[in-house]
Amino acid sequence: SPSAVYESLTRAMHDSTFFMHVVLSCRRILFGFSLAALIAVPLGLVMGRFRLAHEILFPITEVLRPIPAIAWVPMAIMLWPTNEQSIIYITFLGSFFPILVNTLHGMSLVDPVLVRAAQCLGAREMSIFREVYFPASLPHIFTGLTVGMGVAWVSLIAAEMISGQFGIGYFTWEAYSLVQYADIALGMICIGVLGLGSSALIRGFGRLVMPWNRK
Repeated sequence: SPSAVYESLTRAMHDSTFFMHVVLSCRRILFGFSLAALIAVPLGLVMGRFRLAHEILFPITEVLRPIPAIAWVPMAIMLWPTNEQSIIYITFLGSFFPILVNTLHGMSLVDPVLVRAAQCLGAREMSIFREVYFPASLPHIFTGLTVGMGVAWVSLIAAEMISGQFGIGYFTWEAYSLVQYADIALGMICIGVLGLGSSALIRGFGRLVMPWNRK
C-alpha cells in the first residue's frame, strides 16, 4: 500500500546503506555513460563524414547492436577482474549504441548546401567539421544522449540484479528475495526518479549549448 511504501521511505532516509546503494548506482552511471559518450559521439561523427570509416565500422556495430546488454553479463564477468568493472562495462554498452546511431543519423541529415557554401568560402576540412557538421548534428546527438541515458539505467539495474552486491538494482532484487514488497516499490520509484533527473540534466545542458534550438 502507499502507506507501507512511505514507511519504507522513512526508514530508508535514516539508513546510510540505502544512500550507499544510490550513490554507487549513480557513480556507475556516470562512469559508464560518460565513457560511452566520449567514444560514441566522435566515432559517429567520423563514420558519418568519411565513407571508408563508415563501410568498415558500420557492419561491426550493426552486428553488436542487437545484442542486449544483459546478454553481455557472463562475458563481462569473464573479461573484467571485478564486479564493479563488469557492471560499468554493461552500462557503457547499453548507452553506447543509441548515442552512436543518433549521431550517425544527425550527420546524414546535414544540408550539403551548407557544406558546399563553407568550401566555397575557403573552409578546410577541420573547419567544416567544427563549424558545420558538429553544430548541425547536435540536436540528434543530444537525442541520442537522452535515449542512451535511459538504456544505461536499464542495463545498470539488470547488471546489479544479476552480479552486483551493491546498488539500487541490488537493493530492489534483495527486497524481492526477502519478500519486502514495500522496498521493491521504493526501489522502483527511486530508479524512476534517478532516471528522470539524469535525463533532465542532459536536456538542460543541451539547451545551454544549443541556444538556437531552445524554442
